[in-house]
Amino acid sequence: MALHFCSFSSGSSGNCYLVRSETTALLVDVGISGRKIIDNLGKSLTRMEDLAAILITHEHSDHVKSLRTMTKKVPHIRTYANQGTWEQVQDLVKEEQRAVFETGTTFVIGDIKVKPFPICHDAVEPVGFSFYDGSKQISIVTDTGCLNNEIFEEIREADLLILEANHDVEMLRIGRYPWFLKQRILGEKGHLSNVDAASTICRLLAETKKYRHVLLAHLSRENNFPEMAYQTIKNLLEESDYFIDQNVCLNVIARDEMSALYTL
Repeated sequence: MALHFCSFSSGSSGNCYLVRSETTALLVDVGISGRKIIDNLGKSLTRMEDLAAILITHEHSDHVKSLRTMTKKVPHIRTYANQGTWEQVQDLVKEEQRAVFETGTTFVIGDIKVKPFPICHDAVEPVGFSFYDGSKQISIVTDTGCLNNEIFEEIREADLLILEANHDVEMLRIGRYPWFLKQRILGEKGHLSNVDAASTICRLLAETKKYRHVLLAHLSRENNFPEMAYQTIKNLLEESDYFIDQNVCLNVIARDEMSALYTL
């Protein structure tokens, strides 16, 4: 069985990812318009009848904007979130379309195994997700201010890693954001920087020699841009004697555009 991944949008203006097998399709967050989600499902050749679930990482609006819309447009779909998140968004979804998962506990939707794991963000009970088909793993880690040992252990064997590279620290510090927002982003419950992403990739390469694909995600419109994120991480990898295409495949996800469809 193959696993596929596609980003419909990634950033503070909206997040939505598609993970699918040959028979089951899952949406991770629905923080963009319902129309755009449905259009992109069509472009990715995903059948609506295969769309089994929406998985919610946390309750911020750029992750749940179209939750009410999508659950109305796709009546058979179920939305999965942990109890802490449901306490914030339960009014957006009919009770019969809700499912509760326990953070840290693996469950199965269709033929895809899903594991939610805790991350570090200023939400009630935020999570990242890993998806498995038995031999391959996709992991999504965005909206986290730190990447601690617990998170690292969840992603260390990922074949495809969607990893936050939100900001360049100096751009953020000298930029126009108010001080409180800069402090939030830089804090342990904020967002990972380009340097943080590079450090994570270097540690993965040092501890597990497997060749993997990393997609840089959730780039800030104000405090980063794709070329900077890519080049910063490339430079830091090379300083540790790791090289793109030789040790790791690296790409950047566009903020507001549908990505390529990646297949494991």
